Amino acid sequence: MTQGEHRPNPEEAQPAPDAAAETPHTAHGAPEAVGLHDETLGVGGVLTAQLVEAQSKLAEMQDAYLRAKAEADNTRRRAQEDIAKAHKFAIESFAESLLPVKDSLEMALKVETPSIDSLKEGVDMTLKQLVAAFDKHRLVEVNPQPGEKLDPMKHQAISMVPAEQEANTIVSVLQKGYMISDRLLRPALVTVSQAA
Repeated sequence: MTQGEHRPNPEEAQPAPDAAAETPHTAHGAPEAVGLHDETLGVGGVLTAQLVEAQSKLAEMQDAYLRAKAEADNTRRRAQEDIAKAHKFAIESFAESLLPVKDSLEMALKVETPSIDSLKEGVDMTLKQLVAAFDKHRLVEVNPQPGEKLDPMKHQAISMVPAEQEANTIVSVLQKGYMISDRLLRPALVTVSQAA
């Protein structure tokens, strides 16, 4: 070797080991399991995929919930509108069935010199029109017969009177009652026999 030449150090002459070829060590100096880093990335990828899928399902469920809530709100609103229309229609229908009754009464008042018979005939015809309107709308009389047992759900006792019949039975009807569609509109006013 000539003077000035640099003689390589045996340690320097060896190529540096490849970082990828090194055996990984743990903090304690023990070799790390080969491929653990790759497996961690694989688990991370799976977890990320699961997270994305869960978020997607959550978004779908939120959308479905919002749609169902909107549909329920719409159904509730339509039902309320239908009920309001049904009430309005029922009132209109009942009022319409009473118009002929009013017409008949007005015609009766226009007759200048009515006879008793014509008045009676007119009142009878008007009453039939009114009864037909009541029947059409299921407005039913509550008109108990003497001797029937007092029914507090349909009858209202005004007084108790001595009578030769069983106690708490109807003696007379002072005013008829009415029911509409199985619901009491007005109780019949009655007198009731008192206990002996």
